[in-house]
Amino acid sequence: MNYRDLQVFLTLADLGNMGRAAEQLHMSASTLSRRLVRMEEAVGATLVSRETQPLALTEAGQRFLQHAEQTLYAWESLRQEVAPVVSELSGSLTVFCSVTASFSVLPEILARFRDRYPGVDLRILTGDAEESIPRVQSGEADLVIAARPEQLETGLTFKALLSSPLLFIAPRHASVLPGLKQGQPDWNQVPMILSATGLARTRIDQWFESRGVHPNAQVAGNEAIVSMVALGVGVGVVPELVLRSSPVVGRVRTLPVEPELEPFLIGLCVQTQQLDNPLIQAFWKTALNG
Repeated sequence: MNYRDLQVFLTLADLGNMGRAAEQLHMSASTLSRRLVRMEEAVGATLVSRETQPLALTEAGQRFLQHAEQTLYAWESLRQEVAPVVSELSGSLTVFCSVTASFSVLPEILARFRDRYPGVDLRILTGDAEESIPRVQSGEADLVIAARPEQLETGLTFKALLSSPLLFIAPRHASVLPGLKQGQPDWNQVPMILSATGLARTRIDQWFESRGVHPNAQVAGNEAIVSMVALGVGVGVVPELVLRSSPVVGRVRTLPVEPELEPFLIGLCVQTQQLDNPLIQAFWKTALNG
């Protein structure tokens, strides 16, 4: 169990609702539920009663809550004592990421970095997620926030920040699409909206190929896929991180599929030889260590 687990428990105890807590913590409800189960297994007792709404802490949960609050307070006090107030580090740093990552992953990192390194000029570039790795390879960006590719090129270092499941999504009302029935759809009949290239498309093609299915597919970028699915154009596949950040998330639903697609690992990528750069070191440590 780590400090992040304790913060997760505090958020769940405060909100009393699995869905709202998952949204605030930027994770799926199923991920939060599994994390809670692991905490209960570590403690050896049920911490949260699931039968009530809002969720209620058990007696063991109340004691664990006090432990979490005291531990996190002591940790934050220690950090404040040993950390320098302001760094004199200066210079410029270019970070590239997708539009989704720019408002779902980057803000918390940037807030901490600017507090610690006000003399560093940060240049944030956004674009298609598939551009991320090429940007750092070419030197156009010092660091990128990207999904880890199947094969990481020699000379690059990647460190995961979070995992994002790859989800099948459909219009809220199944009747708008032929072939989309209760249970397992007839994939040969359902129009698909998929990424044209990239890691997601590779995993999707492998999934369909293993079932002998050749989907009737149109192509679009991740953000556009959610919008097109919401309009009833077809069924799409997108990272959960993209879906959660979409303004039309309420107009789509996820489809359970077996086996699930391998999730994306979202993290920082940099040229290995640049890890000695003090500016890159500072950003890297801020992102990874909080």
